[in-house]
Amino acid sequence: MQLNNNKEYLTIALPKGKLFSLSADLLAKVGYTAEGLTDKSRKLVITNEEKKLRFIITKTADVPTYVEYGAADLGVIGKDVLAENGMDVYELLDLGFGRCHVMMAVPKAERRPQLTDYAQTRVATKFPHIAEQFFSAHGMQMEYIKLNGSIELGPIVGLSESIVDIVETGTTLKENDLEEIAYIMDATARLVANRVSFKLKFERIHKLTEELRKVLALEKGAAQ
Repeated sequence: MQLNNNKEYLTIALPKGKLFSLSADLLAKVGYTAEGLTDKSRKLVITNEEKKLRFIITKTADVPTYVEYGAADLGVIGKDVLAENGMDVYELLDLGFGRCHVMMAVPKAERRPQLTDYAQTRVATKFPHIAEQFFSAHGMQMEYIKLNGSIELGPIVGLSESIVDIVETGTTLKENDLEEIAYIMDATARLVANRVSFKLKFERIHKLTEELRKVLALEKGAAQ
């Protein structure tokens, strides 16, 4: 596990896409920001020299890799990606946003009476590890077809009998005549840390974690 060479900086990996602005906004509330840190920036590394902060902007699935190997001290990533990849990082804090859940869905017209009736069938998913753990717990052997996008297309074109995917509102499922039949796990954004960084930069990481924890608690209290 290689540590980020520049020990002066605290390096944070942020995911592109819908989690970016939520992550950046939350960090800004506790003073962790940098000029030009926006989702429209073409720069992949943005630095705040005054506060010795460095932000890496990368694809969502790559965030835990940057953290595990020490290219970033900290990162923000969905619990679903963490569970799927099994990366060797410290999970420090549930940030609460980006809420969704992983589930199994099938075409409405082809729903079977029992979950186990789908044993020995094909399931399309971007989460084969999570899916395998779920089905194995139910004593089911499945054929897993890894897809990276438009998972709902699998059953529609006959590639698979079911899908395992994340869902927020369920709108896409309805629009494609799919029905959720099994809940697998909840997922929200998490703050994670490199294990070596957590020891060598403990004071800075602990300070940031506690500041974020207080902001989240205040926001939760205000919402109630």
